[in-house]
Amino acid sequence: MSLRYFKMKEFACPCCGKNEMDPRFLAILDETRSRSPVPWVITSGYRCEKHNAEVGGKPDSAHTKGLAVDIAIGNSYDRMMILRPLFDSYEWRRIGIGKDFVHIDLDTTKPQNVIWMYS
Repeated sequence: MSLRYFKMKEFACPCCGKNEMDPRFLAILDETRSRSPVPWVITSGYRCEKHNAEVGGKPDSAHTKGLAVDIAIGNSYDRMMILRPLFDSYEWRRIGIGKDFVHIDLDTTKPQNVIWMYS
């Protein structure tokens, strides 16, 4: 799959290199990124079950389905410039906001139209 703003290796599981990202998810992510003036650094993409458990992910994490990413946030301006196109899109209905990252996913098996904060 060819992406304009990302390389496939950015999404690979760091422990085993497995990369089963959903192609539709990646296409929507790449299109959304095109509307942001700041770079998006992926800190977590696909996770195998072992790595997901090691980082404290939930057993049914969207990361293990290739339907989620975490994007690094360096400052408040970057957070706004990453969140703005997410909010403008009808695709992103699950957004988690942490101190230094934003989580987005397209897992339709989970509650939709939600935003949560990580402590």
